[in-house]
Amino acid sequence: MTSPSTSSAREALTVAAKERILLTDGGWGTQIQLRKLGEADYAGSLGLPHDQKGNNDILALTRQDIVTAIGEAYLAAGSDIVSTNTFSANRISQADYGAEALVADINHESARLGRAAADKFAALDGRRRFVAGAVGPTNKTLSLSPDVNNPGYREIDFDELKDVYREQVVALAEGGADFILIETIFDTLNAKAGIAATLEAEAKVGRELPLMISMTLTDLSGRNLSGHTVEAFWYAVRHARPLTVGLNCSFGAAQLRPHVRVLSDLADTLVMVYPNAGLPNELGEYDELPDTTAGLVREWAEQGQVNILGGCCGSTPAHIAAMAKAIEGLAPRRVPQVPVRTRLAGLEPFTMAAA
Repeated sequence: MTSPSTSSAREALTVAAKERILLTDGGWGTQIQLRKLGEADYAGSLGLPHDQKGNNDILALTRQDIVTAIGEAYLAAGSDIVSTNTFSANRISQADYGAEALVADINHESARLGRAAADKFAALDGRRRFVAGAVGPTNKTLSLSPDVNNPGYREIDFDELKDVYREQVVALAEGGADFILIETIFDTLNAKAGIAATLEAEAKVGRELPLMISMTLTDLSGRNLSGHTVEAFWYAVRHARPLTVGLNCSFGAAQLRPHVRVLSDLADTLVMVYPNAGLPNELGEYDELPDTTAGLVREWAEQGQVNILGGCCGSTPAHIAAMAKAIEGLAPRRVPQVPVRTRLAGLEPFTMAAA
């Protein structure tokens, strides 16, 4: 087993991704919901004044057994990367539960639990596992006004959001996360705040924190909520030299097919895609079976379009196990050599022709 002391996480993942298609984990929220927890499970003995039911992130403090069990279930199913249960573990989102003061503790403990699970499985078979510190988009947007009568109004500014993210990222790193996963990006400017925060966090913790950046599409034409196409989004974040770039959540694998192809052709880094298990039914539940999802993502693998696969909302350890079986023996995507050009992005991409 290659230890972190002799090989950086970036280097180790890059080497592994040249050998085979890797797997990240699946959905956390739906796995937690299946356990039918009560308010007491969430609240524990923390003594918070607000009702905590639904605050999935706080389980890292109150029900560590559940967080560990979910992470280990994904690793047992074949995941090379396990993410932290910290999608909403930031001051903005935790304000809904009056738990802002616990943000650092939540992130640190979730990363610590993920690290312990990853190391446990690595010790069993000698294959290194990785921990991705999950950073969600918050419920605020830097690009859009929440007031239709005042288009210039913003609930938050860039520096404030950057500081919110930095607090989370530092705690994830100190807890043992290998990577910082900025995911479900509906606003490209929010992602830029996350990138800036991670660069500042690197200086504080004294080590590299490789970025994984994942966009979510909000319409079938292939744009996020702030209006960026997949190509424009990539040009907007490429300067951060992310370890991976990709797509998650969205509409399910079938609808993501053309957008995965676009990103695969463009990105001179690893491509990671983890779609929802289809679209939810009228009850908000996901019906897409593991073999169905696995068959859809196998098409991307067969066409050499992906380096890392996994699942988002509605996916389970069974989905990851089915993916592992479906992609076995298939070659990973080869990272392309992209010609050097000046590539800019508004909502649409712009490439300056060579002189």
